[in-house]
Amino acid sequence: MRNLLLMLVVGCLFSVGTRAAAASGPVIWLDDFAKAQKQAQTSGRPILADFTGSDWCGWCMKLDKEVFREKLFQSYARSNLVLFVADFPRGKRQAPRLIKQNEALQQKYQVQGFPTLFLLDAEGKVLAQTGYLPGGAAAYVTNLQALLRQAGWTPPVATNAVKQAAAPAGVPAVAR
Repeated sequence: MRNLLLMLVVGCLFSVGTRAAAASGPVIWLDDFAKAQKQAQTSGRPILADFTGSDWCGWCMKLDKEVFREKLFQSYARSNLVLFVADFPRGKRQAPRLIKQNEALQQKYQVQGFPTLFLLDAEGKVLAQTGYLPGGAAAYVTNLQALLRQAGWTPPVATNAVKQAAAPAGVPAVAR
């Protein structure tokens, strides 16, 4: 009986630890635009679409290293954004469907250079456009927040209702 109780306690501790590690692990960049739109629709978050040349564009690599790999950006993105990447590599092979999708999106959004980033709503409407900015993750997150404010971004009403329903009793949900 004591061994069983010990196994249960250890099992619970392990499962809590793995959830915490998963919640703090690297963020996921989707490469399927339709999936990003669906996730944006269900989560009520805007899409950050990164048009990049990941294996040849110096500014893209600098943005990835100085901003996207930093914990501060990842923490912000995990709670506030749906991340989508349209990559245009020169040395990596991509599936034909991915090449076709990315080229269509490049034309649709009239991307002329890399990196080009857009904040989009779930329907794909441009809220704001940006690129590389010096100053690291803190400056970049501040810029994204300012761009969303300037665009008048507010989560859909349904998202606020979901937040309210998920809030602990007596604690009002905060709309962003």
